[in-house]
Amino acid sequence: MTAGRALPPLLALAAGAATVFAFEPFHLGILPFATLAVLFWQWQYAPTARSAAWLGFAFGVGVFGAGVSWLYVAIRTFGGMPAPLAALAIGCLVVYLALWPAAAGWVAVRAGAQGSFTRVVAAAGAFTLAEWLRGTVFTGFPWLTTGYAQVPDGALAGFAPVGGVYLVSLAVALVAALIAETFGAIERAAQRELALLARAAAALFVAGAALRTVAWTHPQGAPLAVSLVQGNVPEDDKFDPGLRKATFDRYLSLVATSRGRLVVLPESSFPMFSDEIPDDVLLSLIRTGIARDGDVLAGMFTALPPLSGQREPRVYNTVVALGASELQFYRKHHLVPFGEAIPFASVVQPLMDSVLAIPLAGQARGGASQPPLTVAGHRVAVGICYEDAFGGEMIASARRADLLVNVTNDAWYGHSIAARQHNQIAATRALESGRPMLRATNTGITSAIGVDGRVIAELPWFTTGVLEVSVRGYVGDTPYLRIGDILALALAALLIVGAGAARIRRGGRAPTR
Repeated sequence: MTAGRALPPLLALAAGAATVFAFEPFHLGILPFATLAVLFWQWQYAPTARSAAWLGFAFGVGVFGAGVSWLYVAIRTFGGMPAPLAALAIGCLVVYLALWPAAAGWVAVRAGAQGSFTRVVAAAGAFTLAEWLRGTVFTGFPWLTTGYAQVPDGALAGFAPVGGVYLVSLAVALVAALIAETFGAIERAAQRELALLARAAAALFVAGAALRTVAWTHPQGAPLAVSLVQGNVPEDDKFDPGLRKATFDRYLSLVATSRGRLVVLPESSFPMFSDEIPDDVLLSLIRTGIARDGDVLAGMFTALPPLSGQREPRVYNTVVALGASELQFYRKHHLVPFGEAIPFASVVQPLMDSVLAIPLAGQARGGASQPPLTVAGHRVAVGICYEDAFGGEMIASARRADLLVNVTNDAWYGHSIAARQHNQIAATRALESGRPMLRATNTGITSAIGVDGRVIAELPWFTTGVLEVSVRGYVGDTPYLRIGDILALALAALLIVGAGAARIRRGGRAPTR
């Protein structure tokens, strides 16, 4: 075991790559306990902060190199970017994302003495804080946050309604830290220490299981019939003006055969501006909603006049409510960088346009605090595509709603693992908020998810159809809806500070490198 402490970053790289199998569609949620334990064990005996950072970087390259490779499909296959540039772009993203676990390793070594239990405890806190920062800085990229792997049936998923996905990540990281310390206890033949470590891990699992039994929210009102429409329009055809009529006919036919009081169409189901949609199409949807004393939520693009000093109109990715309720809009707030939102647009956008074909790039951002839509007798918190990856940003709307709806177009990612990963993220939002999540997607995964994070029903991938479900609205606040990510972040920071304080008390010095 002692010789193994000097193992090169290759072990961390392999552990990172293996971690991807913890998430959907593989869902081996037990894996992060082992892979993080390996990383933390290496950090525990790293001689310098720099060496720990390299180990964390190797782990990150493994996770993100294997876990977000589906982005290549979007920018190469559908975006038309030349293959070498697409590979370079994904490589740069992976390198950036890997800097966060690298920073966590550096912090862990600075906080805890080499070989000490306090170092692996600090590692758990630093790793969790790094995940939160990765999901926040530069608009954030929270994909593959460790806590998602526990949803819906993992032993620690019960922490999600209390402190969100990052509290679940922290619980997983603490178990991994206990396992890493166990390696040393076995080497020392410290039976009492082994027993204490086992009890601490068991306490976390028992707490997670106990929290799953708590009904944080409760149903209200009668069941609602909902139709979730999956158009399955090929991405290559979606924005072709010559195929617009076929798109209109497909969706109108699916809506006509649906039975729901609330009908939900996917993101940009009508991939054009609202004033370009024929009146008879919009009137058909309105009449359907009115006839059922309900509403149709349709995805399209809307435009507003330019702000003072601007020349171009503001373009919004929008969900419009059509039917018995008043006309309402939800405009996407959290935009995808270098796709929907272009940083330093005057310089970057011409370059992007020369190598990447993304329709309607450079969109405007909807308001940060938009109210739920009042449709079909319910208050519905709407998110568009990528937005459901940001649990903290959904809190204000979710608290005022009794249902969650996400519309998306995961056709951009082809037959990759992205759609299943995205559905797991959406399930976490349901579990955190105690609200059912209804997902209407172009090619899948169209699904209805219960307040426990488990899928109630879903449509087969890459098929055309309507998912008919009956759901009830849920009200009440989970602890997460009241306090957000603060609990997870405070506990993670406390572990780091506590480890540093213990090191100082014992007269230990932090590594100089």
